[in-house]
Amino acid sequence: MADYKALHRAGLDAQLPTIECWPNQFPGYEITLIIPEYTSVCPKTNLPDFGTVTITYRPYKWCVELKGMKYYLLAYRNLGIFYENAVNRILRDFVAACKPQWAVVKGEFNTRGGMRSIIESRYERNKGPRSRSHKS
Repeated sequence: MADYKALHRAGLDAQLPTIECWPNQFPGYEITLIIPEYTSVCPKTNLPDFGTVTITYRPYKWCVELKGMKYYLLAYRNLGIFYENAVNRILRDFVAACKPQWAVVKGEFNTRGGMRSIIESRYERNKGPRSRSHKS
């Protein structure tokens, strides 16, 4: 357990590319981004982690610019970060950038050691972030 206490914040404060946005012109619709080739590194084992990250949101005043989002997510490739931290960090940075009505970030990570993890974190304007995770 002591090893995890030293690593529990791994990747949360790393410098990552800026998520750029552009002005939203229409109310009341949803956008879903699916990133099927997400990769990062386990901070404990230094082994690569793979999965699909899905971001669904309802824009308020800003939409996320896809090229910038791609560069942001590619920066995780060599970043040591736990699944749970990655999903919650992506949500935190995403919300800070585009300030949506609501957003959901879901990470579905590939099986490792006979277990598959799915982590989901939600944000609702005026309610803040909420997280949940489960292993299957």
